[in-house]
Amino acid sequence: MEERLLGFAAELVQLKVDVLVSAAISGIRAAKQATKTIPIVMMITGDPVALGLIDPNPDFEGAFQVATSGRVSALIADTGGLAISYRKLIADLAIKNRIPSMCERSDYVEAGCLMSYSADEAESFRRAAVYVDKILKGAKPADLPVEQPTKFEFIINLKTAKQIGVTIPPNVLARANRVIK
Repeated sequence: MEERLLGFAAELVQLKVDVLVSAAISGIRAAKQATKTIPIVMMITGDPVALGLIDPNPDFEGAFQVATSGRVSALIADTGGLAISYRKLIADLAIKNRIPSMCERSDYVEAGCLMSYSADEAESFRRAAVYVDKILKGAKPADLPVEQPTKFEFIINLKTAKQIGVTIPPNVLARANRVIK
């Protein structure tokens, strides 16, 4: 999938489009040189342990076996780059191994991760559209201020919580923007 996206990006660059905005294409530097991103799954024990899994054939099952034998108590999944292609597998393995998982995107929670807390994606795209508009009207990208997200969303997957035997306290559920049942 990444190669197709890189191909599309290269084609757009050749067409000399005015602005190219992408939240999905990781590893494009200056729209000329493709690089690979390594999905990282962070397993939390007494001391944090990071496992880097190199594409195209990352051994997620092996990583989870190592994690469970090391008594991992939680997982934080990197949701950038190539990891998105594996979000369902990551969620399924976390559930299978009864490991609570925290991700930064709502689609990971929909795929089965326990919860996410992140900038609101729709709001981020709206803000990006404002920047594109300013650039198309002549603003220099380097002159535009860097903005920090101001709207966040907290999503909990209760189905996953039940599957892994985790009880989410009512006061935490009350703070969620969305609860998947």
